[in-house]
Amino acid sequence: MKRYSKFDKILIANRGEIACRIIRTCRDMGIKTVAIYSDIDSRSMHVQNADEAYCVGPAPSRESYLNVEMILNVIRESGAQAVHPGYGFLSENTDFAKQLQDMGVVFIGPNSRSIHAMGDKIESKLIAKKAGVNTIPGFDGIINDAEHCVQLAREIGYPVMIKASAGGGGKGMRMAFNDTEALEGFRFSKNEAASSFNDDRLLIEKFIEEPRHIEVQVLCDKHGNAIYLNERECSIQRRNQKVIEEAPSTFLDENLRKSMGEQAVALAQNVAYDSAGTVEFLVDKHRNFYFLEMNTRLQVEHPITEYTCGIDLVHQMIRVAYGHKLKHSQEDVKLKGWSIESRVYAENPYKNFGLPSVGRLTRYNEPTFLPNVRCDSGVKEGSDISIYYDPLICKLISYGQTRNEAVDTMKNALDNYVIRGLTIITNYLPTIYPDGFHGGQFSSESSNSLVAICSALYLRYNTRSKSFLNNSSINELLNVQTSEETVDLLIDLSENPNVPNANDFIPSHVIQDGEQYRVKVNDVEIQLPTKISLASMTLDFTINGKQQTVQLISLDGDGRLKIQFEGTIFNVRVMEQNVATFLKRLPPKPKIDASKIIKSPMPGLVKSISCQVGDQVNEGQELCVIEAMKMQNSLIATSSGKVLHVKCKVGDTVDGDQLLVQLE
Repeated sequence: MKRYSKFDKILIANRGEIACRIIRTCRDMGIKTVAIYSDIDSRSMHVQNADEAYCVGPAPSRESYLNVEMILNVIRESGAQAVHPGYGFLSENTDFAKQLQDMGVVFIGPNSRSIHAMGDKIESKLIAKKAGVNTIPGFDGIINDAEHCVQLAREIGYPVMIKASAGGGGKGMRMAFNDTEALEGFRFSKNEAASSFNDDRLLIEKFIEEPRHIEVQVLCDKHGNAIYLNERECSIQRRNQKVIEEAPSTFLDENLRKSMGEQAVALAQNVAYDSAGTVEFLVDKHRNFYFLEMNTRLQVEHPITEYTCGIDLVHQMIRVAYGHKLKHSQEDVKLKGWSIESRVYAENPYKNFGLPSVGRLTRYNEPTFLPNVRCDSGVKEGSDISIYYDPLICKLISYGQTRNEAVDTMKNALDNYVIRGLTIITNYLPTIYPDGFHGGQFSSESSNSLVAICSALYLRYNTRSKSFLNNSSINELLNVQTSEETVDLLIDLSENPNVPNANDFIPSHVIQDGEQYRVKVNDVEIQLPTKISLASMTLDFTINGKQQTVQLISLDGDGRLKIQFEGTIFNVRVMEQNVATFLKRLPPKPKIDASKIIKSPMPGLVKSISCQVGDQVNEGQELCVIEAMKMQNSLIATSSGKVLHVKCKVGDTVDGDQLLVQLE
């Protein structure tokens, strides 16, 4: 390999998966790395993977990963020649980039002038207009206050988008369809912007309905060369934050791809851009495209571009920052296959489409043993997910020669992804689940398969238990074989309303014959193997010629199973006839009226309290605001009444399901 001049040591001013990803490329290039970490991250993977690591403060971002003075001290002490900021935190901070320049340390990203010009959404929109780039109608200035926000929204015409001028990653962004939503959107966006970016300025523009979110990756050097590396589609989002991204877009043709790419390059060259960056566009249903913003940093979803173009973007950023020319011309950039990124979040889809879920990863196994699968993560088994940082724990990237191949690989990988200790979400949309997420909606075929698998697992557990009680050898325990035996079971799926006929006990007739279970459910017979290892984190079954991967989370002697099947976790009870007879005679459990109790839906920080003991509150009135993982959540009264207790105060750190406010 041809040798070229390079940095000796780079400091990564970030954490988690992106820090680990940058360290990986630096190691491949023979460059030593320096990690920084907060107190709570002392055992994190990026700390362990780096050549050196330094603590820069306590858990809150402002006191650690945004603590510029401490980071500059670490740079001096470690002798790092350059800093890669990753994304988020200081990646688009012009003051930080300028301070590095004054120290003689290279910022691995665009020059501070470009960051300033394009990192501010208001200024970047004006520059885009001058560069001949299509822009969205809106107000070219700062919103003064909430009343000004409503006035501008009326002038532009609802719906509108209110967003942080210095923002990104969905933080400080709210959509408004009326005056009330504009007032609330202004308040929450301003608070989130201040918390996430130390900049609470907001802008407002027309919301493009039914848009496609298409972004174009650009790569520029310090010698005036610039290319675009095709596009990524990021239309599947929640709370304006991307969840599923793919490259290329199904919506673009070659002419539109070329037009958008050329405008993206023109914009970058207009501000003398000199690194990797992303120009984001909204494309309406008529294929008109509008400039949204430019992200002057590495994007979270950059791996799918690397797969489809064959170019390591972190490698190129480091080369360009050192002063090398681009290795590729526009003619070199080809479109190879299809790639999809699924962001795996530490969030609970059953609570308002993904309220944060924190805790320890008690079991963790990435599906990287599968072909064409890449996992960019910063966690391992035993890692803790805290309330202080973004809930993204891993990016699962799948590849295929066609889109269908990439989708099939993604589905198989997600089924084989073992994450225990947290509730997670990988893909959903409020438009698909308008009444909230209750798990995958099952067909009768899937329901029959679920019942058959649970029946077999229950019998396997019982057979193994009987062998243990009979003092059988270890070999017998691992491979139990019996003569043909017939068992009738009843399956209780009442805790899973998304399953057809879940309120009725479903009969399951099982014939165990040597190494096979023949299970008859609703007149459908399914064959399953008896050689089932209950200790395996994933179990593969072939049902009607289709492979099904399930995860047995728990199983006890009372017939209670927790199983993950087709992306949904089910609580199932398997029982024999006499047990079911007794259960039906038991009176139902009384339901608790929770309308007078306000609990925290997740661990977080109390940002504000809008009531006190003795207040009369109305249904729908905001009582307090909880912030977790940089997102603010308003908790409202679900019924009218007088405040009896307020069990928290501003600044408190609260647990999930902790009582906050109680009404009489």
